[in-house]
Amino acid sequence: MLVSVYVPFLVTAALAALAPPVARRLPPRPAAWALVCVALVTAVGWTGSLALLAFTGVAQIPQIAKEGHWSVAVLRAEDPVYLAVAAGSALALATGIVSLGVAAVRHIRRLVRARQECADLPGRTELAVVDDDAPLAFALPGAPGRIVVSRGMLRCLDDDGRAALLAHERAHLAGRHHLFQGLWRLAAALNPLLRPLAAAGDFVLERWADEEAAARVGDRRVVAHAVARAALASAAASRPPALAATGGAVPQRVKALLSPPPARRRLPFAAGGLLLVLCCASLANAASDNDRMLDNAQWARCAAYADTARSWPADHEVRPGLHCVDHDRREHGERHL
Repeated sequence: MLVSVYVPFLVTAALAALAPPVARRLPPRPAAWALVCVALVTAVGWTGSLALLAFTGVAQIPQIAKEGHWSVAVLRAEDPVYLAVAAGSALALATGIVSLGVAAVRHIRRLVRARQECADLPGRTELAVVDDDAPLAFALPGAPGRIVVSRGMLRCLDDDGRAALLAHERAHLAGRHHLFQGLWRLAAALNPLLRPLAAAGDFVLERWADEEAAARVGDRRVVAHAVARAALASAAASRPPALAATGGAVPQRVKALLSPPPARRRLPFAAGGLLLVLCCASLANAASDNDRMLDNAQWARCAAYADTARSWPADHEVRPGLHCVDHDRREHGERHL
C-alpha cells in the first residue's frame, strides 16, 4: 500500500496533463469516448486512494478501533501513512464529495431548465426559429431535443451555411453530447485535476459535431465557412450557449475543417488504456493491502484477549475475546480444509 495507493494520483495527474492536447489531435468521436473513460476511471481511482489514506487515520481513533475490534498499536506499526497525510486526504475527500453534490444539483437544474425551454418553444418540430435579431444557434437537450436558431443568425448565412449549421446542431442532439458534458463536469467537481480535461472535452464535442456536419453536407469548406461566420456574428455575446456551433476554440475548429480529417492512431489509445489499467490495478492492490493490515490488527487484538483470558480463574464469568479467537480459528480451519 505504501506505493500502490499513490499510483492513481500519479496516473490522474499524467492523464490530466497529456490527454487534453492529445485528444484535440485525434478523431473527435473516439477521442470523446476516451476522455469519458479517463474521467470515470481516474475519478474512481482518485476517490478510492483518498478514502484508503483517510481510513488509515480514522482507523487509529480508539473509539473506531474498539468498534472494529482491531489493535491500534499494531495498526500504527504496520501503517506507513503519516497522520497528516491521512487528515489531508480526509479533508480533500470531503471537499470533493460536497463539490460533487453541488455540481450534480446544478446539472440536474440545467437539464430541467432545458426541458422546460424545449416545451415553451413555439411549434413541435425539431427546429424552432425565434424572432430575435441577435445571432443565436444552439441545441437544447430534451425528450426530444430542439434546435433553436434566431432570425438574426439565419440572415448571416446562405443556404449551404444554414444546412451546415443545422447539421452541426443535429449532431449534438444525436450524439447526446450533453451527457458527455455532464459527466466531465461532475468528474472535475470531484477531482479538480480533471478541469483541463473537461475543457478539452467541450472542444472535442464541437469538433465531433463539425465532422458529422461535414460528412452530411459533403464539403468541409462549407462547414468551416459557416462556423466562422456564425462565430463572428455572435462575437458580441458574452458567453455562447452549451452545444452551440459558436462554442469552443473557433479558429482551431476552422483550421481542422480546412484540413483533411484526422488520421486514426492506435498508440495514444493503447498508452492511455495501459495507464488506466495501472490505475485500477494499483487501487485494487492498495485495497487488498489495507484489508490484510486490518486482519492483522484484528488478529493481534484477539490474541491479546486470549492471553488475558488464560490468566483468569477458571470460574470467571466474563471471558471477553475468546469468541473472537475461536471464530478466527474456525475460519482459518475452514480455509485450510
